[in-house]
Amino acid sequence: MGRGKIEIKRIENPTSRQVTFSKRRGGLLKKAHELAVLCDAEVALIIFSSTGKLFEFASSGSMQAILERYSRSSEGAQQPGNNSEFMGREVVRLRQQLDHLENSQRHMLGENLSVLTVPDLLLLEQQLDMGVSRIRAKKNQLLLEEIDNLRRKEHDLQQVNEELRQKALELQQVNEEQRQKALELQQEHEEIETWRDGSSSQETNMRTSACL
Repeated sequence: MGRGKIEIKRIENPTSRQVTFSKRRGGLLKKAHELAVLCDAEVALIIFSSTGKLFEFASSGSMQAILERYSRSSEGAQQPGNNSEFMGREVVRLRQQLDHLENSQRHMLGENLSVLTVPDLLLLEQQLDMGVSRIRAKKNQLLLEEIDNLRRKEHDLQQVNEELRQKALELQQVNEEQRQKALELQQEHEEIETWRDGSSSQETNMRTSACL
């Protein structure tokens, strides 16, 4: 049977509420990360627990940069005279994004983990698990393709071997026929020589009888 529909309302039991919060928060952070990676989008997620604890996720590594971008978008199009200021902010944002990517790379390699909190480590673990899953899937795909290629090559080699075997049999048959013809010719030659020897003997005997 399918799962029953869950009624969306406040969970009264504190323990159950905390467990649900932890599970839902982890799923929401994972979805935010997947959206950022799959769609190349900038995603900012801010969560405050019932106890006031802050949890956040910023795909570019800087929540402030994303909020500033949101603020600029909310205020409308930029004024023509603010291009220099805008470019300066973009340079800062790109530098922050580069720093975040470098930090993320170091974290992926297991370096500089002391600066991460438990939620950060959990998120990093999820990212690594997804990365390993993709790597394994790609590896399995390549292995299956290689196996298919080897099977096709094996099949082609078997066909070539079969053709060579047939040609060898045909050549053997031709050689056997030629050998038989050679034996027949040799036998005919021997019979002719025997007949000639017999004829010569008879002629010699007749000459001898005539002289006597």
